[in-house]
Amino acid sequence: MQVDGGEEKTAMQGAAAAAPAAATVKPVWALLEEAGQMKTEGNAFYREKNIRAAVGRYHRALLVLRSLNSEVPLTLKGFGPERPALTSEQETFLRNTEVDCFNNLAACLLQKENVDYVRVQEYSLRVLEKRPADAKALYRVGVATLELGDAQKAKHYLTQACKMQPNDANVRRYLQIVEEKLSHELLQEKAMYRGMFSSSKSSVGE
Repeated sequence: MQVDGGEEKTAMQGAAAAAPAAATVKPVWALLEEAGQMKTEGNAFYREKNIRAAVGRYHRALLVLRSLNSEVPLTLKGFGPERPALTSEQETFLRNTEVDCFNNLAACLLQKENVDYVRVQEYSLRVLEKRPADAKALYRVGVATLELGDAQKAKHYLTQACKMQPNDANVRRYLQIVEEKLSHELLQEKAMYRGMFSSSKSSVGE
């Protein structure tokens, strides 16, 4: 993520130092609650518009969760004792907290002056893997996909978001932008083909 000269890297390094140490002494529920608390603190920072602090909290929460995540290969979890399989309740808590953090990180990035749309898209798609009908993630991935140059795919995401939140002004605004961009691209394509056709006729007549 592009966060003003290494802000994300600093947050991740700090969390990486804390998470393994915590994992060696804390039971599963304690770690899950710690991650949940970090997410809550991140939400508070976001409401205060302290985006840098919010990003740091969400990343720390994700690092704690990664040490428990059964979907993460052991080689990526870092050193520490192996843990028993999570209960269904613990697994649900982990997944929900993880998805919330990715969703909130995407929201944070969109508030920055220099938006890293690649990361916004990545985080939003991670949310949609677990929550395909998440309207906020659909909107954010639509915005990011549009900014990355794929208006057709952006229309797909934003149309879904609009169906779920038809009164959301931001969703409607970006959907209109997408429609205008696609119309402009279509006009350009037609003009290009007309130019090619005219050139072809001119060459044949010579």
